[in-house]
Amino acid sequence: MSLLTASAGDALKGACPRCGAKTLFDGLVSFAPKCGACGLDYSLFNVGDGPAAFLTLIVGAVVVLGAVTLELAVGPPFWVHILIWPAVTLALVLGGLRLAKGMLLTSEYRNAAREGRLAP
Repeated sequence: MSLLTASAGDALKGACPRCGAKTLFDGLVSFAPKCGACGLDYSLFNVGDGPAAFLTLIVGAVVVLGAVTLELAVGPPFWVHILIWPAVTLALVLGGLRLAKGMLLTSEYRNAAREGRLAP
């Protein structure tokens, strides 16, 4: 299994990158303070806004392509777009954000990533 699929699998399950317990998330997209099983402190990892920035581009492109395709193929009334695309956007953002944040934290742990420092 490749590192990417392992990270994605762990992120989808909400698994701790050290022990595999399902303790990574405290809420829908918020990290728990630490792993309840092995004690790994999740606050040591700096996920930041990286996942949100990628999702803005990816989800935006998917939603625009979907809306344009639907409009050109079927030409539904405007209210159909109002019903469909906000719900699709919300589902993609929440699902994608959880996956992206989990994958980034897992990748940081597995690669022993640390803050960049300048040599003295």
